[in-house]
Amino acid sequence: MYLAISKLILVIILSEVQSAPRKKSYTELMSCDIGNLADEIASYDTAVRDIMDYVISGPFKGKTYHELAKFVDKFGARISGSQVLEDSIDYMIELTKEEELNDIITEELEVPHWVREQEKITMLEPRSKLIALLGLGKSVSTPPEGITAEVIVLSSFEKLDETPVKDIEGKIVLYDPVFTTYGETAVYRSQGAAKAAAKGAVASLVRSIAPFSIYTPHTGSQNYAENVTKIPTAAITLEDADLIRRFHDRGEKVVLNIKMTSSYEMKISRNTLIDLKGKDNPEKLVIVSGHIDSWDVGQGAMDDGGGLFVSWAAPVILKRLNLRPKRTVRTIFWTAEEFGLIGAYAYEEKHRNESHNINFIMESDEGTFAPLGLSVAGTQEARCIIGEILKLFESINASTLVESDTPGSDIQVLIKTGVPGASLHNANEKYFWFHHTEGDTMNVEDPEELDMCTAFWTALAYIIADISVDIPR
Repeated sequence: MYLAISKLILVIILSEVQSAPRKKSYTELMSCDIGNLADEIASYDTAVRDIMDYVISGPFKGKTYHELAKFVDKFGARISGSQVLEDSIDYMIELTKEEELNDIITEELEVPHWVREQEKITMLEPRSKLIALLGLGKSVSTPPEGITAEVIVLSSFEKLDETPVKDIEGKIVLYDPVFTTYGETAVYRSQGAAKAAAKGAVASLVRSIAPFSIYTPHTGSQNYAENVTKIPTAAITLEDADLIRRFHDRGEKVVLNIKMTSSYEMKISRNTLIDLKGKDNPEKLVIVSGHIDSWDVGQGAMDDGGGLFVSWAAPVILKRLNLRPKRTVRTIFWTAEEFGLIGAYAYEEKHRNESHNINFIMESDEGTFAPLGLSVAGTQEARCIIGEILKLFESINASTLVESDTPGSDIQVLIKTGVPGASLHNANEKYFWFHHTEGDTMNVEDPEELDMCTAFWTALAYIIADISVDIPR
């Protein structure tokens, strides 16, 4: 019943898109002039339709979802440095070889391995209540008896700076910023412990970085500062943060006992590189990518199993269809993204002398819901070329180009060096409902939307890797 309804909705959406008044494209809005290249790009319409048909209604229909589900069900969460992560990398290598793609390289690097153990928060005053939590990545442990202290609630770092040290020393700082965007709000998770510790706090908590909650805490990475005491830090639910805020605003003293234990060490992991060699300029690369690690809660289906599998599928589909572009299409499975883009930094350092050969780099790491277009970093000329390519996807409503200097997560590391790139822009309004929680499971994924993302991703990679000009830096 679910699939039947989904198909009906998809048909309705596509018919509405095709009958609706056409929106102006990026190239029309920006008055781009790319000369004869526009005609060349338009000539790829047949290849795009062939890829779309093969994935959306042909032999590859449902395969992305099917393979993702098998992978997620088999391995579940794949935290950095764990054996299950390494086993999942081996699995993806074998899955790729089954498609007779054998140009595969793994590159070793050191990664953090943080293991969550006991975690418990009890409200002692003004009433007794258990508080749901998830410790933040690399959090230190509390003493065995825990930390018992009064809570001070702060809505921003500005409020922290304005508060006298004497009012923070010996207390637990709770940050409760209202979610605006992930980029703006996540700093309270990543920097909150260090800033609170610098003023004498004994622990820090953060209102989970999410716009919506059904009593669900969201974990994530955090960074300790040098020469500042490391204090335990965790995320609590929106509901409990708001409860504590109400007590605090009424002048009622809130006392918590926090007990957290964890372990931390460095391990060896691997980035995985899969190449479909270009027929004319194999040294030049168009990279598609997603990260294979996940947090230790949920199953990593959405973050970033979907991105992993649409990137895996691109060279597979092109090989099956005998579409070998001029340049090499390289798929990268980044490792240890969740602990600070560790795999991406290692790749950039190792391949720094070859980065001039990266023609374009793409990443899917904010969901694989219905594709809407790309979020693109690069020069105006580069965006004009990509905008022209996106015109070929107007029939599935995926022709939007969003300008961004920092699209994606891992690819930021290379984009900052001048490499042009893009992340998948998709209908991910509910992405942060499930992000870094136990709710990141296959139930979030939709087979038809995954097919659309796979077709879109593959066709984009093919065109960019095959057109006569490099994407300008």
